[in-house]
Amino acid sequence: MKYAYEDLSDKQFEQLVLFICQSLLGVGVQGFSDGRDGGRDAKFVGTAERHPSKSSPWTGTTIIQAKHTNGYNRHFAETDFFNPKSEKTILGKEILRIRTLRNSNELDNYMLFANRRLAGGIEAKIRGHISNSCDMSVECIALYGVEQLEIFLRTFPEIPEKVQLDPIDSPLIVSPNDLAEVVQAIAQSQHELAKAVDDPPTERVSYADKNAVNDMTADYAKFQQRKYLKETQQIATFLAAPENVELLELYNSVVDEFQSKIIAKRKDYQNFDEVMEYLIDLLYARDPILRQKHHKRITRAVLFYMYWNCDIGKVPDVAAN
Repeated sequence: MKYAYEDLSDKQFEQLVLFICQSLLGVGVQGFSDGRDGGRDAKFVGTAERHPSKSSPWTGTTIIQAKHTNGYNRHFAETDFFNPKSEKTILGKEILRIRTLRNSNELDNYMLFANRRLAGGIEAKIRGHISNSCDMSVECIALYGVEQLEIFLRTFPEIPEKVQLDPIDSPLIVSPNDLAEVVQAIAQSQHELAKAVDDPPTERVSYADKNAVNDMTADYAKFQQRKYLKETQQIATFLAAPENVELLELYNSVVDEFQSKIIAKRKDYQNFDEVMEYLIDLLYARDPILRQKHHKRITRAVLFYMYWNCDIGKVPDVAAN
């Protein structure tokens, strides 16, 4: 069973990692807390129960990091996450912290969890880079991406329920109150947003044609359609209800703001996947309501509705089809 890790908050992802580490290392794992260097680490001191194996467990001080992203289908190999020539990446900054802990004898082993995909080649490259940069054995470094997270959650099936982790295909029940709250929150943040929509009403076009003109990748488009298409009619019905006319006006004002920002800010080389994920990150960062677990999912559904309904993004010339 696959899970929507991008819908978790940073704290929920930390809780997920904490439960996994308690199962691997032992119940003595100390939860994530702010360190003196600004990072948030979990820690285990002692002999691990089953990591990397029962016959050859880690000993000493193990530091654990959880790196969560709201983005879908992200990878360890992306340059914002890892670039061996830069200390300004997510891992580059982390290596500086590891080195400091190593120099003060506060770290023997290191574990990093991220909701990103991790291919074998890049895993070996990153472990080797951390090893060389921090003067520690590669056997004392463990990296885990979404593939291994899925294995852990099958091995320890009690964990998903503990952190209220939803399967990726679970139904999204949209109530009027929830959706009203989301739309209002989006409207309150609209001056901060960087996204776009078509101003005049347009005739519906095929999803494939719209994806082509907006340069949305096939994998991303398929994921969006599979996960959120079933919600579009619920949202349309809600916005069309006479008692929700003020919310419809809010929705239209947000659409106008998104479209103007997308037109002004979108880079020529960006595909629309990047535009969608950038806006999601910005929405979550700017509004605490949208960061709530259930509201995060509804926010993505509303954003897909905007795209599906031709409210945001380019629209092909209907007459030419």
